Amino acid sequence: MVYVVRKEHFNAAHRLYNPNWTEEKNREVFGPCANVNWHGHNFELIVTVKGIPDPDTGFVIDMKVMSQIIKDEIIERVDHKNLNLDVDFMQGKMASCEIFAMEIWKILAPKLNEQIPHGQLHCIELIETPKNSVKYYGE
Repeated sequence: MVYVVRKEHFNAAHRLYNPNWTEEKNREVFGPCANVNWHGHNFELIVTVKGIPDPDTGFVIDMKVMSQIIKDEIIERVDHKNLNLDVDFMQGKMASCEIFAMEIWKILAPKLNEQIPHGQLHCIELIETPKNSVKYYGE
């Protein structure tokens, strides 16, 4: 099994806030991430697919195709956006990195998997800060 990795960057703002809680409880649980005026990150999105290389090309997936899918389906929709307000696939969801990574998976898995004859999407890693990241391996 060969693992192919693509890294992309984007900037986005969000707010961690549970509308069922008081402002005080939100501040207690989420700290500065509950700021009413949002906060932002320089995110890194690392997408890993796995598969058996095609005997004709030697590719698990054409990296140009992989890059374009990620840019079209995710980066264009989230870069310089507010995840809570501007991103359709995050509407009504907690804008945590965990939920965000899961939603990215739902979008990318079918698109990437159809490009990988003998493989599939393996992992979504979302790096929020140099110290905080999440990895999601699907359901």
